[in-house]
Amino acid sequence: MFINFWYPVIRSADLGTTPQRVRILAHDFVVFRDAAGKAAVLSDTCVHRGGSLSGGKCMEDGTVRCPYHGWRFDRDGHCTRIPSLGINAKIPARARVDAYPVEERYGIVHAFLGDLPEAERPPILEIFEAGDPAWRSTVVSFDVPYHYERSIENGLDPAHNEYVHTTHGFQGEREQTYKVGDLVPERVTEWGPGFLHTYDAPPLTKSVLRFSRRKGGQMQAGSGTCGPNQMWTYIRISPTKAMNQYLFEAPIDETHTRVFLVSYRNIAFFRSGLKAKLNNWMDRKIHERNMFVAGQDIAVVTQVQPKLTPPSTARELMMPADKVIAQYRDKLDEWERKGWRIDMPRLKRDLERGNVIYAIPSPGRRESRSWVLEATPLVPATDPGKVSQLAAV
Repeated sequence: MFINFWYPVIRSADLGTTPQRVRILAHDFVVFRDAAGKAAVLSDTCVHRGGSLSGGKCMEDGTVRCPYHGWRFDRDGHCTRIPSLGINAKIPARARVDAYPVEERYGIVHAFLGDLPEAERPPILEIFEAGDPAWRSTVVSFDVPYHYERSIENGLDPAHNEYVHTTHGFQGEREQTYKVGDLVPERVTEWGPGFLHTYDAPPLTKSVLRFSRRKGGQMQAGSGTCGPNQMWTYIRISPTKAMNQYLFEAPIDETHTRVFLVSYRNIAFFRSGLKAKLNNWMDRKIHERNMFVAGQDIAVVTQVQPKLTPPSTARELMMPADKVIAQYRDKLDEWERKGWRIDMPRLKRDLERGNVIYAIPSPGRRESRSWVLEATPLVPATDPGKVSQLAAV
């Protein structure tokens, strides 16, 4: 797991002025809206006596109040009130918690969990059709019981569709003719690889999307990544009809992931007549279809061994269809060499002692070294010119 990337925290529609605890990267955060309605994300541990800020209360001045001793913290993490000192008391400079940059996009509250200055931060995955009236979107979230890298790699795997998904493949019934086609690069950036490929799809005879006139035959689809945890998937049913899906994944810990699925479509979208009722009905049906497909993935990936991605492709026999997975792992290695990977063995060992708590370092730590909580341990940075363990497939 990595710092210095944007992570989804909560659906915008699910956030109000009641503080909520969210676990990401094996750390706890408090998320709330301040008096102006703006979302804020802070480290959840009060620096006084370790109270959980998410168990507290949002105040009329836009702060969150710790339930243990009433300390108040604003959206920037600064303590504004220590009741035990009395009114108008001077607040110590170290009375602050880590506060993280926040952006609301696509119906999701995103937080930048890291200390990079704004000009150096990786981007939030861009959805080009956002705001286009020709497209309709839905936003849902759900949890899966496995590591986020296994989830992302599943989405970058064109070969599994033939066997896992009844809506995408033929379940091994055409082994004499089946083959994964060429993977054509698509949306490749410094923050991740991507591809499109053409494949034979079965007809949709029972799906709610059957009126899209998909009668089987060749279709184009593909996926790509932005950072370690954001992924796009394009499903081009025809030259003019498509479903574009975007996964923003929040690693809860090494064996659990929260997935935020933003699904855009320019099909099954009514623009006249009873459009409101029909579109709401279709949204539910699209969600049912998406979860049906996701359930097929979950059933398989839950059983994948080892639970974590192997440190070398020598431990998995990679094929040409796994090319983009290998490129994704190359990117993970690149970010580890920058010193952005969390040292999970040390983190778990220290937390098991029960007398230490860490905070993901925020941009504020570049301005001052005077902090109460220790910064999360990271794998030391190495030579950025080091050759990756992953060879081209």
